[in-house]
Amino acid sequence: VTITTRMLVSHLSGIRHYEKDITKVKEEKEKVNRALKLTKSHQDKEQKEKEGKGIEKTDGVKQKKEHDSETKSRNSKPGRNDKEFEQEEYYLKEKFESVIESLKIFKNDPLFFKPGDQFLYSTYGFTLLSAVVERASGQKFTDYMLKMFRDLDMLSTVLDDNEAMIYNRARCYIYNKKGRLVNAPYVDNSYKWAGGGFLSSVGDLLKFGNALLYSYQAGQFKNRNGKLLPGYLKPGTVAMMWTPVPKTEVSWDRDGKYAMAWAVVEKNQQYGCCRQQRHYASHTGGAVGASSVLLILPEELDPEALGPWPVAPPRGVIVTIICNMQSVSLNSTALKIAREFDKEKQAQ
Repeated sequence: VTITTRMLVSHLSGIRHYEKDITKVKEEKEKVNRALKLTKSHQDKEQKEKEGKGIEKTDGVKQKKEHDSETKSRNSKPGRNDKEFEQEEYYLKEKFESVIESLKIFKNDPLFFKPGDQFLYSTYGFTLLSAVVERASGQKFTDYMLKMFRDLDMLSTVLDDNEAMIYNRARCYIYNKKGRLVNAPYVDNSYKWAGGGFLSSVGDLLKFGNALLYSYQAGQFKNRNGKLLPGYLKPGTVAMMWTPVPKTEVSWDRDGKYAMAWAVVEKNQQYGCCRQQRHYASHTGGAVGASSVLLILPEELDPEALGPWPVAPPRGVIVTIICNMQSVSLNSTALKIAREFDKEKQAQ
């Protein structure tokens, strides 16, 4: 078979994730699909109730459901039912000297499907991708990335190296089987630098988001302001990265599809005065003892209305959240925050 870098970056390679048993992976996917169908069925039922009972009554039902949901959320312990973190390979303590060496973890394992046929999120796919970057650049992957972070002015973004002294490094926490908050266990992330081996800050992730948004929008301003500097990436490159790839799916955003290392929701409105989908890109992060999200909501620019001297890019809202707690769902929270700031900007 042939595995391309585009397949790796869109999780279509067939390379396994932490689970080695393909039967269990299929079972888990079927459960997720059933849950999504039930959710859609429940939403359709609510819509029919709303049409039959009227607005006032439905609002009361909605408020009760939201209250019940909040109560349930408060009484539950994050991460207690998260099977993802039951995988042993999450807790590797072996130190690998290079990304090439870390390939030995999975290089002899069979592919789960023919590359390009299906979507399966794979951290190891990104480990292989980092090996490609290392060979193509002629540099150690970690050196290559740290230089890139410096170019982006992300000076607080470093390798999550247990031995190094890293100022302001936060403690990470998990809930144990008894539901008590405890320190997260020691792990060595040298086997997955590309898929979850860097430490960063909210400020640095905002810089990263702004650099991407600037690159994405810069092409629309090039004929209007001769002094505008180029973006870190070409506008077409970011547009390609933020274009959904066929046969992909996203577990943390039911409106989205996977693109190239990003989950993307496309602009869509089916009916007048009804639900609108704005175009945005996001990605969550989950590690032992930590959770994160970065969401980019570009402003919808009208080239005809920009005027001769428009305000320079980036134009939009960027939200990032980092939490030193395992298995915290953050994407919907980030989207709500982004929409609130977007409303405020439009009102001004």
